[in-house]
Amino acid sequence: MSLSTVHAAEKQEIARKTTWTSIALNTGLTTAQLVVGVIAHSQALIADGVHSLADIVSDFIVLIANRQASAAPDVDHNYGHNRYETVASLFLGGLLIAVGVGMLWRGGSRVANLQDIAPVHASALAVAIIVLVSKEALFRYMLRAAERVRSAMLIANAWHARSDAASSLVVALGIIGSLAGFRVLDPVAACLVGFLIGKMGWTFAWDALQDLSDRALDLATTEDLRGILLATSGVREVHELRTRKMGDLAMVDAHILVDPLISVSEGHFIAESARAHILADARVIDALIHVDPESDDLNPLPGNFPLRSKVTAAVSAALAEQELTLETLNLHYLSSGFDVDIVLPESADNQIEIAAKLGRVDFHALKQSLGARRIRVTRSVTTGSN
Repeated sequence: MSLSTVHAAEKQEIARKTTWTSIALNTGLTTAQLVVGVIAHSQALIADGVHSLADIVSDFIVLIANRQASAAPDVDHNYGHNRYETVASLFLGGLLIAVGVGMLWRGGSRVANLQDIAPVHASALAVAIIVLVSKEALFRYMLRAAERVRSAMLIANAWHARSDAASSLVVALGIIGSLAGFRVLDPVAACLVGFLIGKMGWTFAWDALQDLSDRALDLATTEDLRGILLATSGVREVHELRTRKMGDLAMVDAHILVDPLISVSEGHFIAESARAHILADARVIDALIHVDPESDDLNPLPGNFPLRSKVTAAVSAALAEQELTLETLNLHYLSSGFDVDIVLPESADNQIEIAAKLGRVDFHALKQSLGARRIRVTRSVTTGSN
């Protein structure tokens, strides 16, 4: 089982546990805030109760997104469903903005009609203090769990709880002011709560929009990933390293520079090794590694040199004139020039005779016709035991 799979399972379990804890606590607090707020004539406490009700809705959004994000890739979502979490954060942000605007509107209406504000009962203050302590404790519990699994959605939900604690503090201060004879402070506190909620919603929504727009990982994390690729044996250089967020994880695209004269299979082996190393990092969900024989800035265009079919025909014809056959042809398309490696098959013929035949091949003319910088000829050698 990969590290990313283990991480996803742990994150899903922690999300389920913390979110249900939040739902249970917010249900009790919402009931107390709304009931006591109405009885005690506290507009601020009622506003905070609506805020807690929005928390319950957002918690269920988190639960749904958490379950959907853990689904395996399918035909419609080849890269998985991790962005469900980002969409959930966007929806949560929009919900908070709407709740905040509603509270501001309601609080502003109350301020404009001060004569209709009834005196607030002391029971509202007791409930506000209980809510403040409870929400701060919930925040600390959820943030500790979210940071352990590095979940942006869970961290956002935790800070949502902290915003609840901050708004409860404002509510408590407003109620205290109202009890002291300044009745206007209760609806003013409700307006401040609305502003805090709307501001937090904007932050969540904006971050989610950035991630949905393929935001890259931060510079420090990107350099960490570059170091992992460079540490792979056979990798000479890493360039065009690009990342894009996929939920809490990232997709990585990179070009690696290898020895230009190695075989295709060895280059593929190096690329797969580099990919395995970077996938071992818990921050990466998938990686695409491209192999380059040299820097892309130096690499010539494919049309500058002849294709294999043309080279094979020309070399085979030149060898056939001296009754020699071709076994393997290795071509090197480099900025420094086009090189041809000719491998002749094993033969029991007289070596001196083969050398004489090779000496009669007009390799100079062959190089000229192909535009090659160099042509090398070797003999195939097979070793082993029967």
